Amino acid sequence: MAEMVSPEELKALIDQTYRVEEEYVALRHSYNHLQLTIEQVIEFLPNAIWIVEEDGKIFLQNSQAKVLEQLFDILRYGEEDYEVNFDERSYLIKSAHHNEKHLLSATDITEQKRKENLATMGQMAAHLSHEIRNPIGAIALLTSTLMKRVHEENKPIVTEIQKSLYRIERIIKATLMFSKGVQAQKSVLSWESIARELNHAIGYYSYAKKIEFVFPEENFELSGDLDLLVMLFSNFVFNAIDAIELDDEEEGQVVMTYSYVQEKHHFVITDSGIPIENEKWLFEAFKSTKERGNGLGLVLSKEISKAHGGNIALFEGEGKGFVITLA
Repeated sequence: MAEMVSPEELKALIDQTYRVEEEYVALRHSYNHLQLTIEQVIEFLPNAIWIVEEDGKIFLQNSQAKVLEQLFDILRYGEEDYEVNFDERSYLIKSAHHNEKHLLSATDITEQKRKENLATMGQMAAHLSHEIRNPIGAIALLTSTLMKRVHEENKPIVTEIQKSLYRIERIIKATLMFSKGVQAQKSVLSWESIARELNHAIGYYSYAKKIEFVFPEENFELSGDLDLLVMLFSNFVFNAIDAIELDDEEEGQVVMTYSYVQEKHHFVITDSGIPIENEKWLFEAFKSTKERGNGLGLVLSKEISKAHGGNIALFEGEGKGFVITLA
């Protein structure tokens, strides 16, 4: 015989049933409130998304895809993942087929490819630099000995050899520094000591025109790595020399001015040479518009300035040049 349920127990069971139903309704309402449409979902994605009908018409796309309308025209369906170069950018294309529709996505991998290429090129360049360094050192030693023994009328020839060797040594040093990274060993320096080394470096640089160099005359102190700062300033001065050499004028001028503003050392370097070409390449490694360039000078200069708490930017005043800031 079934056990009788008391009125109190029956009431408690009914109340519990109501509570469960209320919680279910609230949960379902919450779910419906949070439920996203497929348009909203694909709009959140960082890559371009196309959903395409069998006849090739676009069924749905997000805003990223609309911007890349011309890229869509060259995409292929039903293939494994592949890469496409479009408008100087690299994209990874993925495709899938579901319910009589094609799903295509395009992810911008330009920066990733750039870093991979730079790493590979840096490793190769560092290896070549190590291989070249020893014979160049031997040649430099022999040239120094030759300078002491050669006849006076032949010394200019040896001097040109030494200048060429100096240039190769600078390229090797820059390449190895790029592969290892910039590490500043700072000490208190005077501008006089930097300017002295800078003028010494200019003396080893080959150029044919008469060029006037105007550097700050005041002597001030700053904290930094002497070798790195000389490389920093010489990179800009050498670029200015090259620009003047390509100019139609017979003479040129390189001017460096100095100011101390808001606890920062500010240097402005301008020159009378040809205008800057391809500004977007200025700080891109291994890209140079100069015949004498290796594409590392400005990249390393920017890293050196950052290692000294500063930065480099194009000069926006009258004339063509750069602004260098150091802490």
